[in-house]
Amino acid sequence: MVKPPNVADVLAEYDELVEVGVGRRTGVARDLTERGCSVTATDVYEREVPEGVGFVVDDVTDPDAAVYEGADAVYALNCPPELHRPLRDVAERAGADCLFTTLGGDQPAVPVARVTVATGTVFVAETRN
Repeated sequence: MVKPPNVADVLAEYDELVEVGVGRRTGVARDLTERGCSVTATDVYEREVPEGVGFVVDDVTDPDAAVYEGADAVYALNCPPELHRPLRDVAERAGADCLFTTLGGDQPAVPVARVTVATGTVFVAETRN
């Protein structure tokens, strides 16, 4: 039986990532840097992040576009529905893919494709044309 991937497995396909709203959950960012990815974490508050992970105070609802420039993917873990659109929008402006997980049973507030992972689902926002 094939074991489903974890969230870091899905995100490790990208070289340059920005994690929005890292909070105190830094394990995925750490795992990604250990796999050779470049990760910048953001939060509205100053946060401690693992060695090798960059950090910037930023609010995705009023983002500093420079934080996201050059990213291949922008992602958020346990992202509440009210942040799905701002997350997608900042990723689109940067030309990056947008991926997120939700809180419990929350459904995505933007059109998505779904990737099943060991802990649930990673949602990949569809781009608007």
